[in-house]
Amino acid sequence: MTRITVNQASDYVGQTVEIAGWLYNLRRSGKIAFPIVRDGHGIMQCVAVKNQLPEELFETIKNLTQESSLIVTGKIRAEQRAPGGYEMDVENVDVVQRVPEADPYPITPKEHGVDFLMDHRHLWLRSQRQHAAIKVRHEVIKAVRDYFDSHGFTLVDTPIFTPAACEGTTTLFEVDYFDDDKAYLTQSGQLYNEATAMAFGKVYCFGPTFRAEKSKTRRHLTEFWMVEPEMAYATLEDVKRVAEEMIVFIVGRVLENRREELKRLERDVTKLEAIQAPFPRMTYDDAVKLLQSKGSEIQWGGDFGGTDETILTADQPSCIMVDRFPASFKAFYFEPDPERPELVLGVDVLAPEGYGEIIGGGQRIHDVELLLKRIEEHHLPKEAFDWYIDLRKYGSVPHGGFGMGIERCVAWICGLEHIRETIAFPRMLNRLHP
Repeated sequence: MTRITVNQASDYVGQTVEIAGWLYNLRRSGKIAFPIVRDGHGIMQCVAVKNQLPEELFETIKNLTQESSLIVTGKIRAEQRAPGGYEMDVENVDVVQRVPEADPYPITPKEHGVDFLMDHRHLWLRSQRQHAAIKVRHEVIKAVRDYFDSHGFTLVDTPIFTPAACEGTTTLFEVDYFDDDKAYLTQSGQLYNEATAMAFGKVYCFGPTFRAEKSKTRRHLTEFWMVEPEMAYATLEDVKRVAEEMIVFIVGRVLENRREELKRLERDVTKLEAIQAPFPRMTYDDAVKLLQSKGSEIQWGGDFGGTDETILTADQPSCIMVDRFPASFKAFYFEPDPERPELVLGVDVLAPEGYGEIIGGGQRIHDVELLLKRIEEHHLPKEAFDWYIDLRKYGSVPHGGFGMGIERCVAWICGLEHIRETIAFPRMLNRLHP
């Protein structure tokens, strides 16, 4: 018997096939039962008619329990009223495992609190909404890879264990290494990316990063995935161009391939269709003036909070770019603005609709003396950065790059209220299970 997935149904109209999946829901109407089966690729409404099946089989179907695993055999036919436009007329059902009635599936078709659902995240992922969000995440990741792979970048993996901080010592997860040594879970692959960019020209890394930030906001996770390109012979303007191109490419790919999932998430796709280049640009100076004119209490020299980022994008249909920030709150490796050394050649890309920063990056210091000075000013251990300093001693060039958190990007594209729904098993300040 030919086994198909639900999304292949259109190719098998009039044929008898089998679908392996789980019982998503079951409706009964007298002598007809409608088992709705999900298989990870879609949902298929099946029709079981009592007088067309052995009595024992019909009773088995009629008494199936939610999320029981089963293999359904039947003939596919077109039906506009059915989910996906196709139905299966049931000929046989092989029950692989029947969920016991004494211990039923805990997530029922009723309202559940978020804590309950997060405690059962391993099961909550089976719901249509969560399924849609993870499918969009998959599309975003594929689009990211396709963009860089088609623009001359080489994927070079960077370490998870690192000997020193990249973004700041207060947000490090420390772990025991061998011989009483200490290591840290990576905050970013950027420093290693700078080394590989000097070898390959244009590179990117893509992997998990960790921040021991005691934050409970809807935008923060302690473990998240980040894509980080780095380019030799690149300026701040190059960084901005690539960030803009990549975001437009990602959104376009999701709109092309995941409209059904966006519909399930009740996402207003017109908001995404408005994401077009060029993005509006402003300096940090202008951003502070704009915020103050709209009632923000921010003063020059202060970093943006979530509310500030929301205000900045309130009147913008697309992402915006803010550049040239004060050096005082940026990382040690940013290149100073040659015209105003108190500023750095950094850029943040802010998503509209209150989703805030999704990209941060800029041009890196390429002068060895200035780098040594910055390391000292930030009270960082020089010996931990000896290899990084070497990059400025042997063939240094202007270079730059950025990092984009996948989960923040997915939350924005999906229109999700909280970032926790963008990854299968989120790690947050007060959640390590399941």
